[in-house]
Amino acid sequence: MRRFWITMNVLYEKFMLLIFVVALLVVCYGLYDTWYVYNNARDDDYLKYKPTYGGVPDDAPITEDMVAWVTIDDTNIDYPVMQGSDNMEYLNRNPYGEYSLSGSIFLDSRNSSDFSDYYSILYGHHMEYGSMFGALDDFLDQDYLTRHSHGTLIVGRDGGKTYELGLFACVKVNVYETTALDTDATDDLLQMIQSEARSYNTSIKDSEHILALSTCTEPVSQNRLIVFCYIYE
Repeated sequence: MRRFWITMNVLYEKFMLLIFVVALLVVCYGLYDTWYVYNNARDDDYLKYKPTYGGVPDDAPITEDMVAWVTIDDTNIDYPVMQGSDNMEYLNRNPYGEYSLSGSIFLDSRNSSDFSDYYSILYGHHMEYGSMFGALDDFLDQDYLTRHSHGTLIVGRDGGKTYELGLFACVKVNVYETTALDTDATDDLLQMIQSEARSYNTSIKDSEHILALSTCTEPVSQNRLIVFCYIYE
Protein backbone atom coordinates (compact mmCIF):
# COMPACT_ATOMS: atom_id res chain seq x y z
CA MET A 1 0.00 0.00 0.00
CA ARG A 2 2.85 2.35 0.90
CA ARG A 3 4.47 1.70 -2.47
CA PHE A 4 1.18 2.59 -4.17
CA TRP A 5 1.03 5.99 -2.49
CA ILE A 6 4.68 6.65 -3.29
CA THR A 7 3.95 5.89 -6.95
CA MET A 8 0.90 8.14 -6.90
CA ASN A 9 2.91 10.99 -5.35
CA VAL A 10 5.57 10.64 -8.05
CA LEU A 11 2.92 10.67 -10.76
CA TYR A 12 1.25 13.69 -9.14
CA GLU A 13 4.55 15.58 -9.02
CA LYS A 14 5.22 14.79 -12.67
CA PHE A 15 1.70 15.86 -13.61
CA MET A 16 2.06 19.16 -11.73
CA LEU A 17 5.46 19.71 -13.37
CA LEU A 18 3.86 19.13 -16.77
CA ILE A 19 1.10 21.64 -15.96
CA PHE A 20 3.72 24.18 -14.88
CA VAL A 21 5.77 23.69 -18.07
CA VAL A 22 2.66 24.04 -20.26
CA ALA A 23 1.60 27.20 -18.41
CA LEU A 24 5.13 28.61 -18.77
CA LEU A 25 5.09 27.88 -22.50
CA VAL A 26 1.71 29.60 -22.85
CA VAL A 27 3.00 32.69 -21.04
CA CYS A 28 6.19 32.73 -23.14
CA TYR A 29 4.14 32.43 -26.33
CA GLY A 30 1.87 35.26 -25.18
CA LEU A 31 4.88 37.49 -24.51
CA TYR A 32 6.42 36.59 -27.86
CA ASP A 33 3.14 37.19 -29.67
CA THR A 34 2.76 40.60 -28.01
CA TRP A 35 6.34 41.51 -28.91
CA TYR A 36 5.93 40.28 -32.48
CA VAL A 37 2.71 42.20 -33.09
CA TYR A 38 4.09 45.38 -31.50
CA ASN A 39 7.40 45.09 -33.36
CA ASN A 40 5.63 44.66 -36.69
CA ALA A 41 3.28 47.55 -35.97
CA ARG A 42 6.28 49.77 -35.19
CA ASP A 43 8.30 48.60 -38.19
CA ASP A 44 9.37 51.75 -40.00
CA ASP A 45 11.62 50.13 -42.62
CA TYR A 46 9.04 50.99 -45.26
CA LEU A 47 9.64 54.70 -44.65
CA LYS A 48 12.55 54.49 -47.07
CA TYR A 49 9.98 53.72 -49.77
CA LYS A 50 7.91 56.82 -49.09
CA PRO A 51 7.21 58.44 -52.48
CA THR A 52 9.32 61.45 -53.32
CA TYR A 53 10.17 62.97 -56.66
CA GLY A 54 10.31 59.96 -58.96
CA GLY A 55 8.02 57.80 -56.84
CA VAL A 56 8.64 54.45 -55.17
CA PRO A 57 11.68 52.52 -56.48
CA ASP A 58 10.84 49.74 -58.92
CA ASP A 59 12.42 47.15 -56.63
CA ALA A 60 10.48 48.27 -53.53
CA PRO A 61 8.86 45.25 -51.81
CA ILE A 62 5.67 47.22 -51.10
CA THR A 63 2.99 45.69 -53.30
CA GLU A 64 1.39 47.38 -56.28
CA ASP A 65 -1.73 47.90 -54.17
CA MET A 66 -0.19 50.97 -52.55
CA VAL A 67 -2.31 53.96 -53.61
CA ALA A 68 -1.06 56.69 -51.29
CA TRP A 69 0.95 57.68 -48.26
CA VAL A 70 -0.61 59.42 -45.26
CA THR A 71 1.32 61.52 -42.75
CA ILE A 72 -0.03 63.45 -39.77
CA ASP A 73 2.58 65.95 -38.60
CA ASP A 74 4.25 65.33 -35.22
CA THR A 75 2.52 61.97 -34.67
CA ASN A 76 3.35 58.30 -35.30
CA ILE A 77 1.04 58.26 -38.32
CA ASP A 78 3.33 58.01 -41.35
CA TYR A 79 2.23 55.00 -43.37
CA PRO A 80 1.70 53.66 -46.89
CA VAL A 81 -1.97 53.34 -47.80
CA MET A 82 -3.06 50.11 -49.44
CA GLN A 83 -6.29 49.25 -51.27
CA GLY A 84 -7.46 45.71 -51.82
CA SER A 85 -10.29 44.21 -53.83
CA ASP A 86 -12.30 44.21 -50.59
CA ASN A 87 -11.89 45.56 -47.06
CA MET A 88 -10.57 42.27 -45.70
CA GLU A 89 -7.52 41.95 -47.93
CA TYR A 90 -5.19 44.22 -45.94
CA LEU A 91 -6.84 43.80 -42.56
CA ASN A 92 -4.15 41.27 -41.62
CA ARG A 93 -1.55 41.82 -44.33
CA ASN A 94 1.31 44.28 -44.18
CA PRO A 95 2.30 46.55 -47.09
CA TYR A 96 4.63 43.80 -48.33
CA GLY A 97 1.68 41.45 -48.76
CA GLU A 98 2.74 39.24 -45.84
CA TYR A 99 0.47 37.99 -43.06
CA SER A 100 0.57 40.36 -40.10
CA LEU A 101 -1.83 40.82 -37.19
CA SER A 102 -1.12 44.56 -37.25
CA GLY A 103 -2.25 44.71 -40.89
CA SER A 104 -1.93 47.87 -42.98
CA ILE A 105 -3.54 51.25 -43.29
CA PHE A 106 -5.94 50.79 -46.19
CA LEU A 107 -8.42 52.74 -48.26
CA ASP A 108 -12.02 51.55 -48.43
CA SER A 109 -12.37 49.34 -51.49
CA ARG A 110 -15.43 51.36 -52.56
CA ASN A 111 -13.41 54.57 -52.86
CA SER A 112 -11.57 55.88 -55.90
CA SER A 113 -7.84 55.32 -55.49
CA ASP A 114 -7.12 58.91 -56.56
CA PHE A 115 -9.15 60.29 -53.62
CA SER A 116 -11.43 62.22 -55.97
CA ASP A 117 -14.54 61.15 -54.02
CA TYR A 118 -16.28 63.62 -51.76
CA TYR A 119 -15.68 61.21 -48.86
CA SER A 120 -12.83 58.71 -48.54
CA ILE A 121 -12.20 56.39 -45.60
CA LEU A 122 -8.91 54.95 -44.33
CA TYR A 123 -8.90 52.06 -41.85
CA GLY A 124 -6.21 50.86 -39.47
CA HIS A 125 -5.89 48.66 -36.41
CA HIS A 126 -5.96 50.23 -32.96
CA MET A 127 -2.50 49.17 -31.75
CA GLU A 128 -0.84 49.79 -28.40
CA TYR A 129 1.63 52.60 -27.76
CA GLY A 130 0.20 54.78 -30.51
CA SER A 131 1.12 52.46 -33.37
CA MET A 132 -0.93 52.33 -36.55
CA PHE A 133 -4.23 54.11 -35.80
CA GLY A 134 -3.86 53.66 -32.05
CA ALA A 135 -2.49 57.21 -32.25
CA LEU A 136 -5.99 58.51 -32.99
CA ASP A 137 -6.95 58.32 -29.30
CA ASP A 138 -5.05 61.53 -28.62
CA PHE A 139 -7.34 63.51 -30.93
CA LEU A 140 -10.21 63.16 -28.49
CA ASP A 141 -8.48 65.93 -26.57
CA GLN A 142 -9.38 69.38 -27.92
CA ASP A 143 -5.94 70.88 -27.26
CA TYR A 144 -4.19 67.97 -28.95
CA LEU A 145 -6.37 68.27 -32.04
CA THR A 146 -5.65 72.00 -32.22
CA ARG A 147 -1.89 71.38 -31.97
CA HIS A 148 -1.86 68.47 -34.45
CA SER A 149 -4.22 69.60 -37.18
CA HIS A 150 -2.01 69.29 -40.26
CA GLY A 151 -0.73 66.50 -42.44
CA THR A 152 -0.08 65.42 -46.02
CA LEU A 153 -1.52 62.86 -48.39
CA ILE A 154 0.75 61.72 -51.21
CA VAL A 155 -1.46 60.11 -53.85
CA GLY A 156 -0.23 57.56 -56.35
CA ARG A 157 2.61 55.08 -56.23
CA ASP A 158 4.65 57.54 -58.24
CA GLY A 159 3.98 60.34 -55.77
CA GLY A 160 2.34 62.30 -58.55
CA LYS A 161 0.13 64.45 -56.31
CA THR A 162 0.53 65.78 -52.80
CA TYR A 163 -2.38 67.22 -50.86
CA GLU A 164 -2.49 69.00 -47.54
CA LEU A 165 -4.71 67.68 -44.78
CA GLY A 166 -6.54 69.76 -42.19
CA LEU A 167 -7.74 67.70 -39.21
CA PHE A 168 -10.92 69.25 -37.87
CA ALA A 169 -12.90 66.75 -35.79
CA CYS A 170 -12.79 63.54 -33.78
CA VAL A 171 -15.89 61.45 -33.08
CA LYS A 172 -16.88 58.12 -31.57
CA VAL A 173 -19.69 56.32 -33.34
CA ASN A 174 -21.31 52.90 -33.38
CA VAL A 175 -20.25 50.68 -36.26
CA TYR A 176 -23.89 50.62 -37.36
CA GLU A 177 -23.95 54.42 -37.70
CA THR A 178 -24.36 54.35 -41.46
CA THR A 179 -23.41 57.95 -42.28
CA ALA A 180 -19.89 57.83 -40.83
CA LEU A 181 -18.89 54.66 -42.68
CA ASP A 182 -20.74 55.29 -45.93
CA THR A 183 -18.47 56.32 -48.79
CA ASP A 184 -21.52 57.76 -50.55
CA ALA A 185 -22.18 60.17 -47.67
CA THR A 186 -23.38 63.66 -48.60
CA ASP A 187 -23.99 66.82 -46.60
CA ASP A 188 -25.50 64.68 -43.83
CA LEU A 189 -21.94 63.73 -42.98
CA LEU A 190 -20.99 67.20 -41.78
CA GLN A 191 -24.19 67.45 -39.74
CA MET A 192 -23.35 64.14 -38.05
CA ILE A 193 -19.76 65.25 -37.35
CA GLN A 194 -20.84 68.51 -35.78
CA SER A 195 -23.43 66.82 -33.56
CA GLU A 196 -21.23 63.89 -32.47
CA ALA A 197 -17.78 65.52 -32.26
CA ARG A 198 -15.77 64.93 -29.08
CA SER A 199 -13.32 67.59 -30.28
CA TYR A 200 -13.66 70.11 -33.09
CA ASN A 201 -11.30 72.67 -34.61
CA THR A 202 -13.28 75.57 -36.08
CA SER A 203 -10.12 77.25 -37.39
CA ILE A 204 -9.64 74.63 -40.11
CA LYS A 205 -11.05 75.82 -43.41
CA ASP A 206 -13.37 73.48 -45.27
CA SER A 207 -12.89 71.92 -48.70
CA GLU A 208 -14.74 69.81 -51.25
CA HIS A 209 -13.16 66.55 -50.11
CA ILE A 210 -13.17 64.82 -46.70
CA LEU A 211 -10.90 62.04 -45.49
CA ALA A 212 -11.70 59.86 -42.47
CA LEU A 213 -9.16 57.95 -40.40
CA SER A 214 -11.09 55.13 -38.71
CA THR A 215 -10.16 52.56 -36.07
CA CYS A 216 -11.74 50.34 -33.42
CA THR A 217 -11.82 51.74 -29.90
CA GLU A 218 -11.28 48.39 -28.13
CA PRO A 219 -10.27 44.86 -29.26
CA VAL A 220 -13.90 43.73 -29.17
CA SER A 221 -16.21 46.67 -29.69
CA GLN A 222 -18.93 48.02 -31.90
CA ASN A 223 -17.57 51.54 -31.50
CA ARG A 224 -15.35 53.33 -33.96
CA LEU A 225 -13.05 56.27 -33.37
CA ILE A 226 -12.83 58.52 -36.43
CA VAL A 227 -10.71 61.58 -37.11
CA PHE A 228 -11.93 63.72 -39.99
CA CYS A 229 -9.71 65.73 -42.29
CA TYR A 230 -10.29 68.13 -45.13
CA ILE A 231 -8.23 67.45 -48.26
CA TYR A 232 -6.85 70.54 -49.94
CA GLU A 233 -5.95 70.61 -53.62
